[in-house]
Amino acid sequence: MKNYLVYFIAMLTGGLGVLAFSPFDLWPIAYLSLAGLIWVAKNPQKKTALRASFLWGLSFFSIGVNWLNVSIHQFGGAPLFVSYLLVILLAGYLALYPLLFTYLVQRFKVQSLAIFPAIWTLTEFLRGWVFTGFPWLQFGYTQLDTPFAALATLFGVEGLTFFVMWVSAVIFSLVSQLMQSKKQWLIIVTHSLLLAVMLGLSAVTSSLKFVQENPQKSLNITLVQGNIEQQLKWDPNYFYQTLDIYQRLISQSLDHSDLIILPEAALPALENHIQPYLQNLQQVAQDKGVEVMIGTVYQDETKGKLLNSIVNIGNAEMPYHINTENRYAKHHLVPFGEYVPLEKLLRPLGSVFNLPMSAFESGDVIQPPFLAKNSRFTPAICYEIIFGSQLQQNLRKQSDFILTISNDAWFGDSIGPWQHLQMARMRALELGRPVIRATNTGITAFIDAQGKIVAQAPQFVETTLTHKIAATEGMTPYAMLGSKPLYLLICLLVLFRSLGALVRKKLKQG
Repeated sequence: MKNYLVYFIAMLTGGLGVLAFSPFDLWPIAYLSLAGLIWVAKNPQKKTALRASFLWGLSFFSIGVNWLNVSIHQFGGAPLFVSYLLVILLAGYLALYPLLFTYLVQRFKVQSLAIFPAIWTLTEFLRGWVFTGFPWLQFGYTQLDTPFAALATLFGVEGLTFFVMWVSAVIFSLVSQLMQSKKQWLIIVTHSLLLAVMLGLSAVTSSLKFVQENPQKSLNITLVQGNIEQQLKWDPNYFYQTLDIYQRLISQSLDHSDLIILPEAALPALENHIQPYLQNLQQVAQDKGVEVMIGTVYQDETKGKLLNSIVNIGNAEMPYHINTENRYAKHHLVPFGEYVPLEKLLRPLGSVFNLPMSAFESGDVIQPPFLAKNSRFTPAICYEIIFGSQLQQNLRKQSDFILTISNDAWFGDSIGPWQHLQMARMRALELGRPVIRATNTGITAFIDAQGKIVAQAPQFVETTLTHKIAATEGMTPYAMLGSKPLYLLICLLVLFRSLGALVRKKLKQG
């Protein structure tokens, strides 16, 4: 086959892979896309295989994260062509990981179906770890509404991604066998049985109840969606209007809520500078027996740190004050959005490296559960919800809910917020805890412990969303063990494959 045709198919199957994710949710395309990558990786011409796999990744990530250009262009002040160029440069970096996958497949002449997902898991782990990681668009997320979804409670999204790649390898092998003139029916039957076993494992897992709702620990929670346009959010002339919007929405919710939650950095000022407003809110909420969680920008007065945080207001036993210990500080910051790597070198280069509020410092990796209304919340602010291992480490047996607040106004009317919501749903399924998601412009939602959306507000509307939601008890295997079972499975598969190859070599020699 001509090289240009190989490159075209690589870019086509890579780009189509984005349709498997939200908001499109055409999940079968995930298998087609990864089967295309495997076909590319097994090309007999090594250079062609490497170039084509890079193009597969470039196409997949350029389309999949194109929403980044909204914040770079509209709010970073970069010209449109520069914003798209930066997205392509990021996609080029991310494409190095599919390139590494193909290099390893070529280097070790991989034939075993189990080794393809093992190598893919390694490259995806590196993508989520190197330079603080960017594990966006892992194919496991596409399986939330499929027969394979329950596997996430055992192995997390990494394990679900492993199985998607395994199924793709099986499909690729089946198609290859059927296209050959001399078909090896034993291989075809074996591969078909593998698919049946995977489906059966998921069916058995879905029938197991690792967590149960506790109706006695139910809360009427109101999520406040202020719908403040990003262009206006930090405009001093719009400051009091923003405060009025939130004050009005909170007042409307006091009589039918136990807990009211505002989005990330809801109030456009340092928390330190609006103490009278917050102290007044403390008194009003306390009088009504309601507590209010607020995402704030906080200056640690003792350490001088600027933190993206969450505080709770209205608790009579733990009344709010600026130095409250019941505070969550965001740990996993967005590169260039919340902090600038190589700051002294890059900030002078232009406005694209000087987005508003891009000088935060990190909170601790492990933090105590966040307390409100006698319940314990495991928080994640915005970008942090994509790091399942961080939430798994912070989750406690006593934790009742997962809380995530965000401001997806940075990404406008793009596919980014929908992908973000999809990842929040996965955290609920993995960890067996309801996820409460409060955002500025949407998508504000309540998600149950099975990863299903039970209540959702429309995007780009100033509104509130109230829902009664029960805490869960118990722990999923993933919540207890993280990715250890997956890594053990991979080690066993590699070991058995190596021993099998050694035995066959000995038999040939003997």
